[in-house]
Amino acid sequence: MQETLFHLRPAQAADLPAILAVQRQCYLPSMNEDGATWAGRLAAAADFVWVGEVAGKVGAYLATYPSHLGKVTPLGGAFALAADADCLYLHDLAVAPAAAGRGLGARLVAGALAAARQHGWRHAALVCVQDAYAFWQGQGFSAPATLAPAAQAALASYPGPARYMTRQLD
Repeated sequence: MQETLFHLRPAQAADLPAILAVQRQCYLPSMNEDGATWAGRLAAAADFVWVGEVAGKVGAYLATYPSHLGKVTPLGGAFALAADADCLYLHDLAVAPAAAGRGLGARLVAGALAAARQHGWRHAALVCVQDAYAFWQGQGFSAPATLAPAAQAALASYPGPARYMTRQLD
């Protein structure tokens, strides 16, 4: 029997310290979102935040929520769940360096996209930061040609190059 390398599960409030630790390992300090913001997200979108465990410890997370195509959540912004969503917004995916190379990120994304399809949503969207562009392209996301001014302003809240990317769900 082959050993399980990792376990995916819904995030819980008790995971908050581990989520914040993974965030600190993966992002520039200017991109770290505080504990209060994260606690609000876990409370608002409990069904849409997942963690990946390696050897029983959180080594990755994915925070998403139901939204509208073309809406960009600014860095540090609260999750405003759309009752009439047409899109799953993937706000934050992070895999700790010690957990990298196991496929955690791709598996978390695949699970989230499967959940979006079950809800009948036709799109997924995200803001790509740092050096993740090739990863997101590999997951089927691409950058749209234009964004509305409000979305462009929210995108500008992210330091460094940031791109809004979308994917149609089959």
